[in-house]
Amino acid sequence: MKFIANLSRILVGIELALSGFVKVVDPYGTGLKLQEYFEVFQKDVPALNSFFQLFADNAFILSLIFCVAETSLGIALLVKFKLKWTAWAVILMMLFFTFLTFYSAYFNKVTDCGCFGDFYKLKPWHSFYKDVISMVFITVIFIYRKNYGKYSFSNPVFLFGLLTALSIGVYSMYYLPVLDFLPYAAGKNIPQQMVQPKVKPDIEYEFLDKTNNNAIHSKAYLMDTVRFKYVSSEILNEDLLKAKITDYSVTDTTGADFTPYSFEGSKLFLVIKKAEGLEKVDFVKINKILKAANDKGIEPMLLTSLPTDVFLKIYKENKITCRYFTTDEKVLKTMARNNPCLVLLKNGTVLKKWPYTRLPNANEIIELNTNN
Repeated sequence: MKFIANLSRILVGIELALSGFVKVVDPYGTGLKLQEYFEVFQKDVPALNSFFQLFADNAFILSLIFCVAETSLGIALLVKFKLKWTAWAVILMMLFFTFLTFYSAYFNKVTDCGCFGDFYKLKPWHSFYKDVISMVFITVIFIYRKNYGKYSFSNPVFLFGLLTALSIGVYSMYYLPVLDFLPYAAGKNIPQQMVQPKVKPDIEYEFLDKTNNNAIHSKAYLMDTVRFKYVSSEILNEDLLKAKITDYSVTDTTGADFTPYSFEGSKLFLVIKKAEGLEKVDFVKINKILKAANDKGIEPMLLTSLPTDVFLKIYKENKITCRYFTTDEKVLKTMARNNPCLVLLKNGTVLKKWPYTRLPNANEIIELNTNN
């Protein structure tokens, strides 16, 4: 029993620490996923609309708390930190996870649970099965929780892990993700990721064998219609058939497509996703950066998803002079976690991003563009 209990502790500890870490480096992304869940619950449980609205309004703070807690609980299991209490926290958290993933899968509400952030996507049923398997190991931990003992270094290691996770989360929330797993990360080429991969679909067919009424699963289509009746088919590698970026587009106010143009030469995007909070942004400095970059052949383009009337007010009040374009809000949320944000591209490749909280000087942008 001791071996199984320790194996369970280590496996669950690694799972929570890993899944927590890949989320705590981008708590904004987890916050978006939490908002999605709360909006679903608002629609499905209208009697508690105001309750879930409160959670939705504070999704990003909750995300930070949740990501840090998950990472810390994983570390606590690995170093045997107060396992009597840690076991309670882990089993309650996993029961909550299991409910969410079952709800997502059964009602097909949220197509990606966000279990491993943007690092690795899981389908809803796969997420649920993972949680069910995890619950088996967590149950063992819970039963054995009073018999684990304690390492002499448990307290300092857990405290260090907690403070590290919190520091990473706060930094990533205030600036940009420490690790960016998204398709608009620095070093990635946007137009190349918009091309559909040349991968053959892996199809599994289901037939009914008329001779014995048994279900037959086959990778080949069974042509004998006398014996076999076609029931259904499933594409097993559907995710591999899609381009990584499918929704990126840039249009002007008339609806003209400027998507290919946005990849030509050197471009400096100013991304504005929402109007809230812009009063604390130093647009004087941003305007100087855009002008200096433009003078050196780096064309500034303002990308926004705001309604035209709302945006034009911001545009005029802050004396922004570069051309502005419309882009889908979801794309901008994926491209730029901060608001506003500068994104430097060269021939469609993202060179670097800067949040408004850490604006570069123009020379840094020009030098980076020249050297790449």
